[in-house]
Amino acid sequence: MNQAILDLIESKQFRKNPVDVGVGDTVRVHTKVVEGDKERIQIFTGVVIGKRGRGLNETFTVRRISYGEGVERVFPVHSPRLDKIEVERKGSVRRAKLTYLRKRIGKGAVAVKEKETAIAAAK
Repeated sequence: MNQAILDLIESKQFRKNPVDVGVGDTVRVHTKVVEGDKERIQIFTGVVIGKRGRGLNETFTVRRISYGEGVERVFPVHSPRLDKIEVERKGSVRRAKLTYLRKRIGKGAVAVKEKETAIAAAK
């Protein structure tokens, strides 16, 4: 199949409001969860430790510590199950993947330096 045709089909399925999520950011991901005939919103808060893919296949991985255990979840950016993504704080990192956070425990597992521009704007 021609790539232009595939891009045209995929463009209709993209998220209307694009998300500006970077690696190192602390985010709150609001996910729609279906339980029986009811639907509710579940919030997953954590640090973005990686992004991959392009176009419709783009995903990002969020990690958090829950009851002393590290939990990672991969979210497709353009999924209709994602209600909204809130960036709590922008992180300043020097790597594309933060897999080293997996080895850390306690505060060190979520310690990502805050971006300097956000601090300067607050003053």
